[in-house]
Amino acid sequence: MSTIPAALSQTERDTIARNNADYTLFSWSKQAGLNPIQIHHAEGVYLYDNDGKRYIDFSSQLMNVNIGHGDKRVTDAVVAQMNEVSYVYPGMTTAVRGELGKKLAEIAPGNLTKTFFTLGGAEAIENAIKLARLYTGRHKIITRYRAFHGASYAAMSAGGDPRKIASDAQQAPNFIHVEDPFCYRCPWSQKIETCKRECVSHIERVIEFEGPGTIAAILMEGESGSSGCIKYPPDYWQKLRALADKHGILLICDEVMSGFGRTGKWFGIDHSGVVPDILAMAKGITAGYIPLGGIIVSDKIAEHFNNVPLMLGLTYSAHPVACAAALAVINVYEEEKLVERAAEMGRYMEARVEELKKKHPSIGDYRNTGLLGCIELVKNRETKEPMSVWNSSKPEDNAVMNQVAAKIRELGMFTFVRWNYIFTAPPLTITKEQIDEGLAIISEAIAIADAAVVL
Repeated sequence: MSTIPAALSQTERDTIARNNADYTLFSWSKQAGLNPIQIHHAEGVYLYDNDGKRYIDFSSQLMNVNIGHGDKRVTDAVVAQMNEVSYVYPGMTTAVRGELGKKLAEIAPGNLTKTFFTLGGAEAIENAIKLARLYTGRHKIITRYRAFHGASYAAMSAGGDPRKIASDAQQAPNFIHVEDPFCYRCPWSQKIETCKRECVSHIERVIEFEGPGTIAAILMEGESGSSGCIKYPPDYWQKLRALADKHGILLICDEVMSGFGRTGKWFGIDHSGVVPDILAMAKGITAGYIPLGGIIVSDKIAEHFNNVPLMLGLTYSAHPVACAAALAVINVYEEEKLVERAAEMGRYMEARVEELKKKHPSIGDYRNTGLLGCIELVKNRETKEPMSVWNSSKPEDNAVMNQVAAKIRELGMFTFVRWNYIFTAPPLTITKEQIDEGLAIISEAIAIADAAVVL
């Protein structure tokens, strides 16, 4: 039960709205006509606005608040660290930096042993790319079209997300994009049961065309996230590992979204039993309480730089307050068994969405791992025509999904609705009753899409 004071007065609410609109810029949006939710406080899986309205957070904001909102154990750890030391030059040691590095080496797969700390996910990807190029002496990076790796220039160029198109002329060079292993919408019109993994042989052909000796790394998400939670074939990562090893190419695993219990294991790639050469992380490492990211590298890569300068650097690398937050959050994962809980609640979520499929003809597919999932809405299950057009700027192409998103907000839910996807990625602390509460809201909103189904 919330103990925060009641809603603000109309004058206070108007002042907050005006200050935000007049003096700040909002991501990925036209600035005129915005009507953002005015958040007053948050607790557990719920957000409360300045009117006192409660919203269930069904995407952990942007898939990062894994331990839920308002955990005082993190606050206490941050305050204690700030009372000791708030900042030091990143070339110095602190107790908390070493403790966090040791803990990450314990939970990371295989021989990933040393961490370079960044500010967040985009910087983690940027530095993973730099490190791969420094280590191999090569420059090209192979990535997927339907992937998002961050909004800085190299990270944006690495991804295929259409939000980069506005700055397309300024893309960073030497990123080679390949088709996605999108089994629901297979680019080769194959079935997972009988296909010959054309999604992998396609990458091998691209490597041959580009020249294996020019490719530094293959960069992939451990589990697909904001591009639609695309489910990889079960042996996809193993085949990528073999392909990379064959040509002396590094594997970079982007676990920014899928890491730290989100998928029911510590990292998404753990489902495949593969060890990458570099693992990028952020988001769940601090559950979003304070910005922090990093890359964990293999002992082989770490040893290479024992006598070669590591030409990476950030003013706030290994920030002690952020490291303290991360240690506290990892302790919460372990004490509350949230990794295991994500797997359990994920199975429950999948069973409940299967029931929704029987009720809603607009649900074409549900892709989920742990508590990282999305519902894909279609106009026809047979043709799989999407309920909105991918990357279209025409209002009529997105009209139905805009109505669905508006209804979800009206009914008291915050979640990520994009193209024809509704994401289901609540905090790992969520209960079965709260999952039911959230899916009831989604179900009511999906009824709008059902009316647009063409049978």
